[in-house]
Amino acid sequence: MNGILPRFKSLFFCCALQLMSNLTAAQQLPVSAFSQLPEFERPALSPNGTKLAYINNLGGSSPSSLLATIDLTKGERFLLLNSDNEKVKINWYRWANEETLLISARYESSTRGTKYYETRLFAMEYNMNNEPARRLVKARRGGDHISQFQDNVINWLPDDPKHVLVAVDIDIQFLPSVYKMNIDSGRLKRLEKGKLEIRDWITDQQSQLRVGVSMNYNDGDSTIYVRRKAGKGEDWDKLYTYNAMTEAGITPVGFGLDPNLLYFRQYNNDKLALYTWNLTTDEQALIYADPDYDVTGRLLYSASTRDVIGIAHSNTSTGRIYWDPRYKALMGGLEKAFPDTDNYLVSFDQTENAYIFYNENDYTPGAYYLGNRKDKTISLLFEQYPALVSAVTEHKKVSYKTRDGIEIEGYLTLPESPEEGPFPTILHPHGGPGARDYSGFDYWTSFFVNLGYAVFRPNFRGSAGYGYSFAKSQMKSWGLEMQDDLSDAAQWLIDTEVADPDKICIVGASYGGYATMMAATKTPDLFTCGVSLAGVSNLR
Repeated sequence: MNGILPRFKSLFFCCALQLMSNLTAAQQLPVSAFSQLPEFERPALSPNGTKLAYINNLGGSSPSSLLATIDLTKGERFLLLNSDNEKVKINWYRWANEETLLISARYESSTRGTKYYETRLFAMEYNMNNEPARRLVKARRGGDHISQFQDNVINWLPDDPKHVLVAVDIDIQFLPSVYKMNIDSGRLKRLEKGKLEIRDWITDQQSQLRVGVSMNYNDGDSTIYVRRKAGKGEDWDKLYTYNAMTEAGITPVGFGLDPNLLYFRQYNNDKLALYTWNLTTDEQALIYADPDYDVTGRLLYSASTRDVIGIAHSNTSTGRIYWDPRYKALMGGLEKAFPDTDNYLVSFDQTENAYIFYNENDYTPGAYYLGNRKDKTISLLFEQYPALVSAVTEHKKVSYKTRDGIEIEGYLTLPESPEEGPFPTILHPHGGPGARDYSGFDYWTSFFVNLGYAVFRPNFRGSAGYGYSFAKSQMKSWGLEMQDDLSDAAQWLIDTEVADPDKICIVGASYGGYATMMAATKTPDLFTCGVSLAGVSNLR
């Protein structure tokens, strides 16, 4: 925690303690209930659905995160890795085949006083209880060249379960080459050497290298290269060129089962939408657009057919848009069975009979369930926050107008109280600023509301998801129009009698921390206190 404003610090905690003293013990939950990671998270089924991998976060005096597996047929549990979440963090993991998981770990590093993190790639069999993991990428170290990111798997080679394709800059710093890697031995066979300032590589669903995205780090010029036909030795053609600093451009996101059909995102009437590009005919087609929000989610693939079946999209109750009728039917059944929660499909086996889904709503922490379509069964796997039951009230999506007429959307959460307000209020700007807040369970909001505060989380201009113009409006607007949006939010809360004008605190992290410190400088009379968490305090 950095940047707590000295003159506000005592005021903030004084107000909190004073307010807490007015709440009954039954209304308050212990701070420890909010200040820990979810007890369980990220469950994933093995290809045949008989095994489960997940993270178990432990609290106490020595908190840690355990990567564990369960053999569902035998009921056996195995502990693979233990992370302290400080020096080492489990980044991600995935079943490479029925026996083996690939695991990305993030390490804190330092070179000549400069701190940074690097990632490493490991393999472990599901039943390796507390045994050493196999490090797979042993990058060459020559001079200052250290492969910082060693975990970029670009294809999981489903027809070759002992290998995956990785992109890593072993040969030339910052220019990843593509290798076929044996997950048992770590042996690498180079398929394509880094070239043409290509920073990202994309394969098709037949595991052939088809797209390279280049970026000139000096001037922002970017080119998307394609192989019109699959196969080593085919020419790399320029598909699209733009400048990332001054133009919107396009973003390739993957291939359909048809190896000539490339999916990409580009702006449609100022909002990002999903398109396809036929690499044989050069025909483009709009696949999905939302008139109000950017479509930024990843492609969704069928585990059995390997074709695109939809796209992740936050502006839906399921977080997904499906155009495959089988998935539409499954989601329809889940919506009927759990009508009061937002339900998200998160993992399938290869037959797509066994699946895991996650559900939550604004006031209930999430839970994971294991389902089976063939047996028509659903059973509870894990609850993320067992201690937080009905910890907050519902988030209300609202909007207000700024002084220059811009409409800003945000989420307002009111405390459970016999009084209608005004309330002591927390204005909680998000970080980024190229990010945004959503509905759904939020532990920060839960904590504040449980103490009796109203909480408002505005998606001020510069936030992501609301179109190109809105996102770009952050340029040269820090501390100016963007800050006015937050001041106007506070005034709107006062005018609508949500906020007690003498008890408004602004609390934020990263960019939100910067906005907190700017509020103390620019509008000190508007806020009673401010707390900056890891705030950006030196723009140069």
